[in-house]
Amino acid sequence: MPEPLIYDDDYIRGILRRAHVIAMVGASTNWNRPSYFVMKYLQRKSYRVIPVNPAAAGQEILGEPVMASLADIKAPVDMVDIFRNSEAAGPIADEAIAIGAKTVWMQIGVRNDAAAARAKTAGLDVVMDRCPKIEYSRLCGELSWLGMNSGVISAKRRRV
Repeated sequence: MPEPLIYDDDYIRGILRRAHVIAMVGASTNWNRPSYFVMKYLQRKSYRVIPVNPAAAGQEILGEPVMASLADIKAPVDMVDIFRNSEAAGPIADEAIAIGAKTVWMQIGVRNDAAAARAKTAGLDVVMDRCPKIEYSRLCGELSWLGMNSGVISAKRRRV
């Protein structure tokens, strides 16, 4: 069993502050997929999110043209957000290194320690098994506005 992943809040906060352009690999054209609403949320927080999905290349998602690969993106990419499985994260991390991205971010449930080690060796920041939408809202206090992380909403039964 791999070691649990623990990230300092300042590390996550720094990544989110430095990133302006995010390439989202595995972005979906389907409005009810997690990648779609994560992309929409990040756009509303002033990030430019470029969707990458070879099956949807040439289409648009939330006003951005879909790219077939990271190499097709003409703008400098700060963060590559991976919405693919852990095995696929390896080659995607290698592509992120090749295009000069600054961060590889693997979504919840996605962990590839070998890919992370290659990215770190190449000088990239790495986050695994986390969602930038959740981390952004947690660090900005938005989750507590909804009653989460505040003790107001709980899955535990209230004691009488």
